[in-house]
Amino acid sequence: MVDVVRHARHIALPEVGLEGQRRLQASSVLIIGAGGLGSPAALYLAAAGVGRIGLVDNDAVELSNLQRQILHSTNDVGTPKVASAKATLGALDPSVEVVTYPTRLNPANAMSIMDGWDLVLDGTDNLPTRYLVDDACSLLNLPWVYGSVFRFEGQVSLFNHDGGPSYRDLFPEPPPAEAVPSCSDAGVFGVLPGMVGVLQATEAIKLLLGLDTSLSGVLLLYDAKTMSFTHLSFEADPNRPPVMSLENAAAMLDEEAWCMRGDEVGLPSQEQKPPLKPPQIMIHQITITEVLQRRNEGWTPFILDVRGDHEYAQVRLRDCNLQIPHNEVLAVLDELPKDTDILLHCKGGMRSQMAAMSLVNAGWDADRLFNLQGGIMAWHAERPDELVN
Repeated sequence: MVDVVRHARHIALPEVGLEGQRRLQASSVLIIGAGGLGSPAALYLAAAGVGRIGLVDNDAVELSNLQRQILHSTNDVGTPKVASAKATLGALDPSVEVVTYPTRLNPANAMSIMDGWDLVLDGTDNLPTRYLVDDACSLLNLPWVYGSVFRFEGQVSLFNHDGGPSYRDLFPEPPPAEAVPSCSDAGVFGVLPGMVGVLQATEAIKLLLGLDTSLSGVLLLYDAKTMSFTHLSFEADPNRPPVMSLENAAAMLDEEAWCMRGDEVGLPSQEQKPPLKPPQIMIHQITITEVLQRRNEGWTPFILDVRGDHEYAQVRLRDCNLQIPHNEVLAVLDELPKDTDILLHCKGGMRSQMAAMSLVNAGWDADRLFNLQGGIMAWHAERPDELVN
C-alpha cells in the first residue's frame, strides 16, 4: 500500500498522482557503484518511493570518500559500502527493499546480477565496467542511465531505451588506459557527483513513471564552473555490429593496462608488476566555447577530423584541414604540422583522445594538441552554420 502521507507532494502532481506512485513502488532499479554518483541517486530513488533498489559495490568506506559520497558518514569508515548504504536507505524509508551485492561487476556475474531489474543506473565512473554495463544491457534489453564526472564537468545520458542508441554508439571505442586520469589524480569538485547523480535519478524516475525521457539520444554536459548545460544529440550507428556476447567488454577488463590501475578504477590490481608506460601525458581538453573564444582572438589551429570516412561524408567542418580515421593517424604524420596547434575532433571526443595520444607517442608536443570535448556534436550545437554535408 502506498504511504500517502510520505508521498503526498508526489501524489499532488497531476503527472504522478496515486497511480504513478504505485508504479514507482512496483519498480526496481539496480545501481552499479555506491560512491559519488550512486549516493545521491540512491537517496532520491528511495525518497521517491522506488520499491526495490539494488546496490553493487565491493569497496569499503574510506575517509576520503566522504567529501562527495553522502550515503556514508564518518562512523562508516571501514564498513562495506553496500552495508552502509543499506542502513542509510533503510533509515530514510524502511519500506524500500534494498538488495546488496558486495562484489565487483564482471563478465561472469553481470548477466545474473542485472537480469530482472526495470532499469540500471551507472555509478561506477570507470570505463571498463561502463562498457560491460552497456553490453549486458543490450543483451538483456535493459535501459540504463549513464553518469560521468571529471574535475568540474559532468555528463548524463540514457542508453538502450525503447530502441534508442547505446553507449557504444556514442563512444565506439575506449581510449587508452593511460589517457584516462583517476579521480585521485585529477580531483573532483565535491558537489559535482551530487548534481550528476540527481540528474541521473531524475531521468530514472521519469522513465519509471512513463513520462517523457529527454536524454535518450542526448548527451547532457554540465559545467559547474560556469553553471551551464549543453545538450548534444546523437543517433544509433547503423553500421555498428550488434552486441552478441560480453567478449569485448571482458577483453577490456582483462587488459593489463587497465588491471594495473585497479586501485584507481575499481578493478583487480597487479601491484607486483611495474608500470607498462611512463606517467600519463595529459592532452589539452578544450570546449567548443573556448575554441570559439580563442578563434576570435586570432587562434588558427590545424583542424584534424579523426572520424570514419562515412561519418565525414555525412557532415564535416567547412574549415577542416585533414580527415583520417583515428586508428590510421600515424599514416599521415608527414601531413601534420609540428609548429602549429592541432585541434582534433571526432563524434564525441573519445576517438580524438586516442589519436592525440598516438601523436604524443610519435613525438608530437602534447602542448600543441587540443582534444575537442563533445566532438562535432558540440560544434553542431553551437555553430551549425559552419558545418557542410
